[in-house]
Amino acid sequence: MTKHRFNDFRLISGNLHSNNLNSLQVNLGRLCNLSCNHCHLAASPNSTEVMPWTVMEEIIRVVKKEEISTVDITGGAPELNPNLKKFIDGLIPSGVKIQLRTNLVAMLEKQQVGLPEYFSEKNITLVASMPCYLESNVRAQRGNDVFKKSIDVLKLLNTLGYGTVKNLELDLVFNPGGPFLPGLQEELEVIYRRELQLRYDIVFNKLFVLTNMPVGRFKVMLCQNGIFNEYLALLKNAYNRETLKQLMCRSQISIGWDGTLYDCDFNLALGQPIDIEASNISFFNLQKLINRKIVTGEHCFGCTAGSGSSCNGSLKASG
Repeated sequence: MTKHRFNDFRLISGNLHSNNLNSLQVNLGRLCNLSCNHCHLAASPNSTEVMPWTVMEEIIRVVKKEEISTVDITGGAPELNPNLKKFIDGLIPSGVKIQLRTNLVAMLEKQQVGLPEYFSEKNITLVASMPCYLESNVRAQRGNDVFKKSIDVLKLLNTLGYGTVKNLELDLVFNPGGPFLPGLQEELEVIYRRELQLRYDIVFNKLFVLTNMPVGRFKVMLCQNGIFNEYLALLKNAYNRETLKQLMCRSQISIGWDGTLYDCDFNLALGQPIDIEASNISFFNLQKLINRKIVTGEHCFGCTAGSGSSCNGSLKASG
């Protein structure tokens, strides 16, 4: 990276502001049935952070009042929140698009019987984490037996119409298995589509490619192996100023399980709320949020490296 490009990021990040707000990302908690080694939230079965219904009620109120186009539900494993269905049912009358981020296998938990059918009935878009089409790679990231269970759930979703019926969108998410940048999203999608179709007769709509963020459990791994600075340098050297126009923090906020507002889910993981007073869903102020200054840090290089990274995959510009 040339010196002026590095300084360019520092200058812009110090003055980076949002320019819209059309999406709310709602984190229902750190409780998860898995403990993936790349998880920026370090979610696990032992986590106790779960969004209560009172916070969900506030979110429903905001969605009804404001012009929000998308509610993006995440976790942890959002399926494990006992009020998930009630929350979705409360959002639906607003006509907002609802998408849910799933690790797939959470739908196999005993208390989740009938959940895939519920999602299809409510036309919920599913964004499913599938770090690879090869079992060995998935096992390394997510543990034994997860791959086979994931395939089983994907097949079930296909039988319900996901990936084939217009209103039942099934998107997959890829992230690298180590401290390196992902390949090009367009190329990986072609490979995923071919391999999943040939090996398992599975279809899907889109593939989202994400960069591993130097936060949470992935950061711990980097530090334990003495390569944190090396990985951060990789992200910095791949900085692409064109990605700044499309950063997800400029049109989205993240809502934590206690109602605290963040510029993104990574800032949530770091405990860095938005930079305005009364940073809680109970004091939601659309105009202040639209024009807010974004809280940034070195981890932001993960979103601006190469083709860029966001919760909806690569950004348009390539590095």
